Amino acid sequence: MHSLTPEQLAQITTQLYNQLPGVPPRSASPGHGAPSFNPLVGRHSPEGFSPSTGVSAIPDGSASGYVPFPSQPSPVQSPPHPQQIPSVPSGVSQLTPTAGHPTLPISLGTSGGPSFPLGAFPFLEPGDPVPLLTQILSEAGKKVAEREITPVSPHSVSWKGAPQAFPGKSSASSTPDSRSATGRGGEASGGEGLRNFVSTTQGTHLGSSGLSGASHAPGDGVSRLFGGKSPSSERSRNFDVTSIRRDFPILHQEVHGKPLVWLDNAATTQKPQCVIDAIAEFYARDNSNIHRAAHSLAARATDAYEGARQKVQRFLGAGSSAEIIFVRGTTEGINLIAQTCGRKFLQPGDEILLTTLEHHANIVPWQLVAKETGAVIRVAPINDAGEVILEEFERLLGPRTRLAAFPHANNSLGTLLPVETLTKIAKRYGARVLIDGAQSVAHIPVNVQELGCDFYLFSGHKIFGPTGIGAVYTRSELLEIMPPWQGGGSMIKDVTFEETVYSDPPAKFEAGTPNIADAVGLGAALDYVTQLGLPNIAKYEHYLLEYATERMLSINGLRLIGTARNKVGVLSFVLKDRSTTEIGRLLDAEGIAVRSGHHCAQPSLRRMGVETTVRPSLSIYNTIGEIDHLVDSLKRIAQRSPTRF
Repeated sequence: MHSLTPEQLAQITTQLYNQLPGVPPRSASPGHGAPSFNPLVGRHSPEGFSPSTGVSAIPDGSASGYVPFPSQPSPVQSPPHPQQIPSVPSGVSQLTPTAGHPTLPISLGTSGGPSFPLGAFPFLEPGDPVPLLTQILSEAGKKVAEREITPVSPHSVSWKGAPQAFPGKSSASSTPDSRSATGRGGEASGGEGLRNFVSTTQGTHLGSSGLSGASHAPGDGVSRLFGGKSPSSERSRNFDVTSIRRDFPILHQEVHGKPLVWLDNAATTQKPQCVIDAIAEFYARDNSNIHRAAHSLAARATDAYEGARQKVQRFLGAGSSAEIIFVRGTTEGINLIAQTCGRKFLQPGDEILLTTLEHHANIVPWQLVAKETGAVIRVAPINDAGEVILEEFERLLGPRTRLAAFPHANNSLGTLLPVETLTKIAKRYGARVLIDGAQSVAHIPVNVQELGCDFYLFSGHKIFGPTGIGAVYTRSELLEIMPPWQGGGSMIKDVTFEETVYSDPPAKFEAGTPNIADAVGLGAALDYVTQLGLPNIAKYEHYLLEYATERMLSINGLRLIGTARNKVGVLSFVLKDRSTTEIGRLLDAEGIAVRSGHHCAQPSLRRMGVETTVRPSLSIYNTIGEIDHLVDSLKRIAQRSPTRF
């Protein structure tokens, strides 16, 4: 059973509340009625964005515990299922609230209990245990105490500091209490404590009203995008594209007399003013080397650098900031893992499993290590849509598989991989798991502990941060046994000509003066994304992707390359009788910046039967108007006589 999200808690408590005598039925999300109509595209889409954001469905997944490497695999850990908790009948296939569903007893802390439709718990699957109400309330109370329930709608307030009262309610009545179902003072029948809890949870949502069941409410796809879990956002601001564009000074210029349309976001994203200011302020006020001085500037610089590390830790959901290593970017991070873990642990005949969807940065480092160690690289194939074939992925795993490495999202086709499922499969065979997150962290939430991976890497410039900075998450137990990669200052405790004692992680892997200012800039970028809210970003970008896909398919002679069901905002294409270089040049004349070439992902493109593509890629500051300008320009290019060389 998945952990309960705020939306799921609201849904559950609404169902329970509606069962109480004399209580009129209520909906789980106040203010969320019929979706708004967007005249620009002629479709209904959920409220909250301008333009409104329809979202394509993305399946959920689950993560498992890790399996140690290189020692013998240990059993995958799973949450205990108390025997007294009833499970969902295996014959039940539809879990939405529908007449005729079986009912199940839910304990209220006393013997027996009322029965509710199975559809009241739409996130359950056959075989899952039905949670006790006391467990539900306890988890809700914990989430509120930890500020994981973060209302962001006009109908609720934010949780900042101590829990606040909702408008028109006292603090006491708006704070969930896990003791409300203990049977004291009439509460066993669901009384005032349950009503207060319902009032609180009904006001909570994170811009995604859909659950991971069979509903088709607006936002359902984004809920499943998060694996049935909606991440918290302590400081979400309203998602206003016009306001967001004002944050990016580079967008307000003309190229060849036309307004700049930046659609090269998969290559690099532009930088908001807050990131530019953070870097400039560091150099203007705090510039110093870190860790090795007693003066004030060194202390401020050290605090800023280590503060950025803590922001990365929180952003990725790592257990400790010591698990975060700063590097120049994803490429350097993968090389670090290959040259430390790979060189130390790989033996002749050991296997490294990759996929056809890899960026060159997740191929070449493993080729170098494989040649040095005698390891063997195996490659999981993809289908014609650009999706990993799960059966083939598992077939290639075996007792000699030491590492499975794959992207969270592919950069050439846009495929969003089911990383939770791939990780779970790989762990069953005792393999370590590395996830290349360069193309995902700016688009969807990541929690490395829930994923169960051993390594997760990303680049700052892909998420509105500066170039030359990135981060590697590595499990703490691996950091202890990994050898240093580079030698020099900072990564040592004591040096003699006979022997060196190395620093503790992560300093052990950060030799020399680090990129302090850009680490600070990365921290500012993560703050910016957190304030916008990744659920909001995911909804908006998927709306743009749906709209752009529909419009581009109307262009004669255009073929989209990569049609996976689950994608980030990448729209690779080729146009009949046109070279990709020519298309890129002609679009540039219209002020439109796209990437033309093989995108450092030749194996995936060759699998699709092409050598190069044109690749528009979307981000938070792109608009419907920019997509229309792209499509209109492509239609004119398609009608031109081909250029002859």
